[in-house]
Amino acid sequence: MFIDTIKQIFETSGFKAFTWQHGVMVLVACVLIYLAIVKKFEPLLLLPIAFGVLLANLPLAGLMAAEPADASEPGGLLYYLYLGVKKGIYPSLIFLGIGTMTDFGPLIARPSSLLMGAGAQFGISIAFVIAVALGFMPEEAASIAIIGGADGPTAIYLTTRLAPKLLPAIAIAAYSYMALIPLIQPPIMRALTTKKERETPMSQIREVSKLEKVCFPIVVTILCVLLLPSVAPLIGMLMLGNLFRESGVVERLSNTAQNALINIVTIFLGLTVGATAVADNFLKLETLKIIGLGLLAFIFSTVGGLLIGKLMCWLTKGKVNPLIGSAGVSAVPMAARVSHIEGQKANPANFLLMHAMGPNVAGVIGSAVAAGILLSLFG
Repeated sequence: MFIDTIKQIFETSGFKAFTWQHGVMVLVACVLIYLAIVKKFEPLLLLPIAFGVLLANLPLAGLMAAEPADASEPGGLLYYLYLGVKKGIYPSLIFLGIGTMTDFGPLIARPSSLLMGAGAQFGISIAFVIAVALGFMPEEAASIAIIGGADGPTAIYLTTRLAPKLLPAIAIAAYSYMALIPLIQPPIMRALTTKKERETPMSQIREVSKLEKVCFPIVVTILCVLLLPSVAPLIGMLMLGNLFRESGVVERLSNTAQNALINIVTIFLGLTVGATAVADNFLKLETLKIIGLGLLAFIFSTVGGLLIGKLMCWLTKGKVNPLIGSAGVSAVPMAARVSHIEGQKANPANFLLMHAMGPNVAGVIGSAVAAGILLSLFG
């Protein structure tokens, strides 16, 4: 009787259904957990993503099981939470939180930073062309290419609309490369700039008035949404959050958006995105192609920002340090910090952080606009 009970439990357990594919994905999850905890690679999102991968690949748990058409049984917990990703709710709410934490002052003080933010979207174009040449459909190529914007929420938002089946690989690639900015960017920065250029000091940026800071999110919202209505959820929430910050009259809302709200949404977003990485969909050759193309997009985006930075250095007769161009990718504030560190290595008297924040926040807007263009073309 006891033996029969043990057999029955085993027959209905996940151990019975566990395959080598599940084992590989569990190993992938453990590696991501290691990178998040030990190496501290973007842990705030990589850790929930990794645990989502783990949960989704433990057979028979049914956490991502869809609700039957007749609603005779409930779906899995993560299935319902994933609706926030599928409907574009979580990325937009994260942009709301990002807006409350972002100071657009350096961009307002030096509007030419927009050029470097735009130049840093160069990798998106390159990756799109190569992805199409490799056989991806245009909407899939667009979703892969947006990794070059170095903006995880934007990549997720666009992919859920154009190529949902590629979401796990794209999300993991996007956040992994964002975390690896201190390793990827410096060699490119040193290769494309001279020592004299890296030593270039920059004068202090002008002080930006409160009126300018309050008007900025309103004007940007009007212009961007009229030009690209499809980008309204991202730009609208980003600028609403920034208006909360700069208005000075809704401190409670601003604090909630940049703390409690963004933390809760990050948990749900990471966990459910990771849970889409089931073995059947993830263990494919195209996953390796996506990871490779994402790295290529990221590299060329850095190159594009640096080349615009070099051009501005030449046009201003040495008043702009081209290193700040690499901050045009929208990984805020890590990319700006890397520009500052490289500048100080060349010249300890260099303080490029605030200067680099201009292209950095311009990159946030630029990647959202690029996503809007791709959505308009292929959505």
